[in-house]
Amino acid sequence: MVQSNDMTETEYLAFKAFLEQRCGILLGEGKHYLVTSRLAKLMRDQGITSLGALLTAIQQVRHTDLHDKVIDAMTTNETSWFRDGSPFTALEKEIIPRLEEKTTSGCRIWSAACSTGQEPYTISMILSEYLTTHAQSRLQRSDIIATDISSRVLDEAKLGIYDDGVLGRGLPTTLKQRYFSAVEQGWAVEDNIKRRIRFKQQNLLDSYASLGHFDVIFCRNVLIYFSAELKADIMNRMAELLNPGGYLVLGASETTLNYSDKFRMIRSPAGVYFQRES
Repeated sequence: MVQSNDMTETEYLAFKAFLEQRCGILLGEGKHYLVTSRLAKLMRDQGITSLGALLTAIQQVRHTDLHDKVIDAMTTNETSWFRDGSPFTALEKEIIPRLEEKTTSGCRIWSAACSTGQEPYTISMILSEYLTTHAQSRLQRSDIIATDISSRVLDEAKLGIYDDGVLGRGLPTTLKQRYFSAVEQGWAVEDNIKRRIRFKQQNLLDSYASLGHFDVIFCRNVLIYFSAELKADIMNRMAELLNPGGYLVLGASETTLNYSDKFRMIRSPAGVYFQRES
């Protein structure tokens, strides 16, 4: 295992620049141990004995499988069902009913940085719950695009099979019984929940042109790792993807204030979210 004292300051700064340029993550000062601890297994598996050798390998060409593995090792994939609660209450109680009033052909929702799939599956379950009591709803043909930079977590998300420990992190028992089936490896998401979701690899720094337009974007607990300039750029580009009056849902500690003037904040008993100015 490479040790933090084996990493020169020049190497650390070079890796810090690579990470920010490639995926937007902004490492603070003195995070040498974080880098070495997260990269230790990858470097061992690749037979790489120093950060300097790893930097040489990833700088040889612009994009390789090694790039993806490095980024995957450095990104945080912390997630759970109905994480933080209030965004999903707002979706259920306020956003979906408003979309029902104005749509003629369903809605489109983007779950950005979806990790292992809990967020898009949660959104899909909320839609299904709504549709069971609104049989004539115009939201029947709604779609969810779920993206992440990591191909590894996307593979897990697409599979849609979780063990009891994962399901126990926020999933109500009634929804487990309704939308999951027991399989040999654990619990599988039912097809009627999966079929409205399309998973796609997407770096938030890259173009969004292939994604289309949306009525709602969930981008929670990822922009906190980015610089102010990147936050502003991403929020403004997301605003361009939102249909007039569309909604942006951020993490509990995140805001569009000071980053984009294309949104207005909505404070309600259900929570705080943002609406694109028409």
